[in-house]
Amino acid sequence: MRFVGGGWSGAGAVALLLGAALRIAFLHHAPPLSGDTLIYGQIARNWMGTGLYGYTATGGAPHATLIRLPGYPLFLAMCFRLFGVGNYLAVTWVQAAVDLVTCLLVSLTARRIFGPRAGFAALLLGCLCPFPANYVAAPLTETLTLNSIALAVYALTRWLDQPGVSRWLWLVAAALACSLLLRPEQALLSVAVAPVLWWRAIAPGASLFSAKRLAPAVFAIACVLLPLAPWTARNWRTFHVFEPLAPRYATDPGETIPFGFQRWYRTWAVDFASTEDVYWNFDGAQIKLDDLPSRAFDSPQQRTDTANLLADYNDTTDPTPEVDARFARLARQRVAASRVRYYLELPCARLVNMLLRPRTELMGTTLDWWNRRQYPHDFRFALSYAAINLLYLLLGIAGLLRWWPGDRAHRPILAATLAFVLLRCALLLTIDNSEPRYTLEFFPVLWLWASALVAPRKRLSSAGRRSSSYPS
Repeated sequence: MRFVGGGWSGAGAVALLLGAALRIAFLHHAPPLSGDTLIYGQIARNWMGTGLYGYTATGGAPHATLIRLPGYPLFLAMCFRLFGVGNYLAVTWVQAAVDLVTCLLVSLTARRIFGPRAGFAALLLGCLCPFPANYVAAPLTETLTLNSIALAVYALTRWLDQPGVSRWLWLVAAALACSLLLRPEQALLSVAVAPVLWWRAIAPGASLFSAKRLAPAVFAIACVLLPLAPWTARNWRTFHVFEPLAPRYATDPGETIPFGFQRWYRTWAVDFASTEDVYWNFDGAQIKLDDLPSRAFDSPQQRTDTANLLADYNDTTDPTPEVDARFARLARQRVAASRVRYYLELPCARLVNMLLRPRTELMGTTLDWWNRRQYPHDFRFALSYAAINLLYLLLGIAGLLRWWPGDRAHRPILAATLAFVLLRCALLLTIDNSEPRYTLEFFPVLWLWASALVAPRKRLSSAGRRSSSYPS
């Protein structure tokens, strides 16, 4: 275990074994396959079997789609080819291994910046963190996305020691491209990293737009965009639309988007319970008035209007244009009643909820875990998970504050990771449905930041020794 530090290689091995044991435990209590997993799986099967990049709607035939980027279906297709079509268990085992590699990459980055002790701290924090570990049991994009973030930051750290079009720049570009092919919002990772690549252009003595200095940034951006070219061309050829990523509302061209319902939902929704009880039920399942919180109504009359609207929708569970128009009217009333609530208070509340929620959505606990008398076990379990989540957030913030003042040599890495977190938070302020998994991408960054808490003071001095003097 030389890669995690000389004197405690045995401790590093123990950390990895504990991490493996935690992930195996989650695999043995994996949630049933549902939702996005089935869509990704159908796309992978059809792609392998018929060459059609599409999925099968309920009671229908397979049809082409662009609602999901090809990165994760490609990963599933590779696993199915190796381990058998539909073998999701093998997929989750591969994801468990990938997640441990993510922990190692963050450890390597911390060790290179702060020294061996910080490298071990980052490894331990990653291996024992239950939240990303839990998602290895769900065939979804999260595990691979976290790995691409960790790889991009590690490769960027190495590239700063060997600037120019080097092998580390190739690795940075590959990580950014893979991340973007997994999830469209991961374009924010490229936005956060590109200025660091361009940073050399404004180094002392360099022309602001020197071709030599700008080459790495241009090269990396080109490598990131290149894999999107065939995807964009395919979407234009198949659907006659320009779509280089994936549509916001996950709809194919020609499908109706219920903008009225979406806006009405944003006028009151905050937590994940509303996402599961209301947001996901719309267009195909009934919505109960009792599942709406009191903040969904500004007056008794508005409650009555909402009840009548939901009753009409529940008769067919079909969001007709007339029903959607009625949702839009309700939304206009509520936005007019308080624009501050709609544009500021509720988006911030959704973001805070995603950051601080216990993250038990894959653990089989009730959505009403907060009801202590009715669900005492779930309440205690959720509370403990919330405490662990808060601890990781506080450790990360404390490490960031200790790192920021003095370490000039690695400030580009700090700036890139901080920019990524802030950009993602800004994006999450705009979404409708609150889901804790949307903030999982912060954890590799939190592990790295937290490792600064155990870094020797000389590593954080204003002199900022170059990381190239550190052992690899």
